[in-house]
Amino acid sequence: REVGTTMIKGIIIVNNNGQPRICKFFQSVAGDGLFAEDVQQQVIRKVFQQVAQRPDSFCNYLEGSIAEWGEGTKLIYRHYATLYFVFAVDKLESDLGILDLIQVFVEALDKCFENVCELDLIFHSDKVHYILDEIVMAGMVLETNIVSILQSVNDQNKLHQRSLSKLNEALSGSKSKPNVARAR
Repeated sequence: REVGTTMIKGIIIVNNNGQPRICKFFQSVAGDGLFAEDVQQQVIRKVFQQVAQRPDSFCNYLEGSIAEWGEGTKLIYRHYATLYFVFAVDKLESDLGILDLIQVFVEALDKCFENVCELDLIFHSDKVHYILDEIVMAGMVLETNIVSILQSVNDQNKLHQRSLSKLNEALSGSKSKPNVARAR
């Protein structure tokens, strides 16, 4: 690998209408004098147009298809129900390895949300990003073991619940105590 290259350049989840639900860009995209967000929107549209026009019976790989990411970029994707899970990767990545990674990600989402659907991605995007961060960080694959991923998610949920209960205790404790400053 060349120094400074990212294995996974971006992860885009779009619905059947082309509306982005989750997007993570690990490598910046180049545009002609446009703001980065505008170029990212162009990339999302191009990705959707390329994967949506292909029948589900076709293979799930497209090579050299996104100029903004440079030469040698592949799109590897899976279409589940109303969502396309698309990983943009460099040409050295294993197509089957990335398909397996997509499967791990979808299985983790499915276990966390009990039959994940598009609304889960919309209303719980923070949790989806956390799950994705357990699997991929800065374009590098961190974890592929579903048990480890789910354990990390469960640990995070426990910490969140503990902090909420402490906050509730603090709030209920402050209501029952008289305000000393006001009594003076």
